[in-house]
Amino acid sequence: MDRMKILIMGAGKMGSFLCDVLSIDHEVAIYDTDVNRLRFTFNALRFTSMDEIKEFEPQLLINAVTVKYTISAFEAVLPHLPASCIISDIASVKTGLPEFYKNCGHPYVSTHPMFGPTFASLSNLANENAIIISEGDYLGRVFFKDVYNSLHLNIREYTFAEHDETIAYSLSIPFASTLAFGSVMKHQDAPGTTYKRHMAIAQGLMSEDDYLLQEILFNPHTNHQLDLIKEKLTRLQEIIDNKDSAAMKAFLDEVRHNLK
Repeated sequence: MDRMKILIMGAGKMGSFLCDVLSIDHEVAIYDTDVNRLRFTFNALRFTSMDEIKEFEPQLLINAVTVKYTISAFEAVLPHLPASCIISDIASVKTGLPEFYKNCGHPYVSTHPMFGPTFASLSNLANENAIIISEGDYLGRVFFKDVYNSLHLNIREYTFAEHDETIAYSLSIPFASTLAFGSVMKHQDAPGTTYKRHMAIAQGLMSEDDYLLQEILFNPHTNHQLDLIKEKLTRLQEIIDNKDSAAMKAFLDEVRHNLK
């Protein structure tokens, strides 16, 4: 794709990562209200005011602020953008975004890199995934397909509704399971390997933003997934209470089948 003028809002981990990736082939500016976050930004313009954004006249805006402020950040910057500027988000929670985009007056594209700095190796993303929302601007979707392909990500296209269902399954279940694990844990002087691995996952999860965890778990599809977990835990407890070897074997076989 031709060289573009791209503005990234939010110099957090994902914003800075995208800045590094995109600044190789495009003219990139990154904006953050916290000037300290811009100190280690290279090969890009660093903005701290809306006047600088207006003068820059970006062709594409990537909103990478904390999910709690995604829509409010859009609302703040829209008056300073050219009418033709494509606006985009990379939020893992899309609540309210379809309605916002419908009335924003700008072409838009919404994506979700299904990895984060907490667990993924940003230098090796071949086993990671990205979702591109099928609703929105065609050229915007092509741009992000090119970017994600260059990172060797596995790409899927979903509607906003399909995205929310996917997130409930792929994030709500492990998040809830990890929170349950962490809520009953006590310090171990000689932890086993499995314990240490689970603990590392739990500690990584708890380093995430509280609002992000809340919004993912408040996904309307989460309750159904939690009901499935409770159902299986109840069954497992019955098997353990009855010391039913045959039922335990069947339960373990079912788990192994699901993990294939």
